Amino acid sequence: MKVIGKLCLLAFLISLLSCKDKKENNSSDDSELRYQYFRMADNGWKSRKYSQNVDDIAFTATQVPLQYYILKEIGAENLHAVDSVYKENERERIIEFEFYQDDEQDLLKEKFTGLDYTESVKYMSFSLEKDFYAVTSKKDTIPCSGLTFERNFKIAPYHKVILFFTNIDPNDDIQLVYHDKLFKKGILKFNLSEKITKPKL
Repeated sequence: MKVIGKLCLLAFLISLLSCKDKKENNSSDDSELRYQYFRMADNGWKSRKYSQNVDDIAFTATQVPLQYYILKEIGAENLHAVDSVYKENERERIIEFEFYQDDEQDLLKEKFTGLDYTESVKYMSFSLEKDFYAVTSKKDTIPCSGLTFERNFKIAPYHKVILFFTNIDPNDDIQLVYHDKLFKKGILKFNLSEKITKPKL
């Protein structure tokens, strides 16, 4: 009977030690993830901005890592969940695209677009995504799969949209192509070749 009791006690102690090891491993995994995300945040989350000026309008494209938006959505309490969501969606690309007029005038005014203000806002919200596509290094053409127009209600001197692209190799460089029909500035190309720092997991 004493032997069985000692064996039970030994089994209990072993299970406690293995649980402790698992907790320590999880906390070290968490600290590594936290460090990697800290490095991304410290770099400002974004890649280099790529800008082109045509006449008095500046067009700027900036890649943003998916992790930035995932963290904003679900928080930083469980970085393993963030990483899991990232891995499920790693073939997505998010690009911020800004329009800025040199004299800080509102670009949605009729003198810039040829449309009344309401129609310009509608175009930015519902039609602009058709004017963008991405070209991969394999020369595949990927249409913009979605766009969000961030309304600033004339507070900021620029307009910004967020572009979404799907089914792109996460290690591939892309060229963003914008066929500007709203301001009639022609076709603009942005070679987004700089890699965004990604966590090494």
